[in-house]
Amino acid sequence: MAYENIRLETEDAIAILTIDRPKALNALNSKTLQELESALNSLPGTARALIITGGGDKAFVAGADISEMASISAAQAREFAALGHRTFLALEQLSIPTIAAVNGFALGGGCELALACDLIYASEKAKLGLPEVSLGVIPGFGGTQRLTRVVGKMRAKELVFTGERLDAAKAKEIGLVLEVLPADQLLAHCKAVAGKIQKNGPLAVSQAKRVIEFGADQDLRAANELERQGFAVLFGSEDQKEGMKAFLEKRPAGFTGK
Repeated sequence: MAYENIRLETEDAIAILTIDRPKALNALNSKTLQELESALNSLPGTARALIITGGGDKAFVAGADISEMASISAAQAREFAALGHRTFLALEQLSIPTIAAVNGFALGGGCELALACDLIYASEKAKLGLPEVSLGVIPGFGGTQRLTRVVGKMRAKELVFTGERLDAAKAKEIGLVLEVLPADQLLAHCKAVAGKIQKNGPLAVSQAKRVIEFGADQDLRAANELERQGFAVLFGSEDQKEGMKAFLEKRPAGFTGK
């Protein structure tokens, strides 16, 4: 499918999705969100990981498109937020691991996009934050909730109330990003991480993602029960038999996702 504001490519079993509006610092307008949602719903079935990054050398996604939002009504804002939430939920609920390669500004909607990914890596020049209060609004694509779950309630309040923009080092310090890389090494690092993931059993990786994601919102007893069920169901798969047979035979496993 041809897109205007994004690019979707594949390398081996790794899908790479680039938000590509560099003149607008890759800001998320309605069309870009719609294209992103469409792309997420039509990823190749062979993809075992997804990397999301920004086009150009300045921004991952600088935010939601203020030029579109400035004149909309409350009802239109509700629909715009619904589109953002639906799109980011689709990203969060993908069965494959997702990696944000934050190569520049990731503010507002851009930070929210990164937070909807499983793993976040940033370049040394990245800036992250939720500065919506400086515009008289609050984050509208899940930022207040996902940020709280990543960095804790008090730190999230500080960042949202002040609208502070964090440099990459500070973002790593508080646990918002995993690693900080030189700009010219960021994408290669993310591809290397995705490469490690794709060598493992895809059903097992998907099940691990599911139990971590859903277990995080439950008490420990319920979460452990979720893990027990996920562990057991994988023993009905061909991948489990192949993985353990390969281990005993001291050879690499040939997983098929079945």
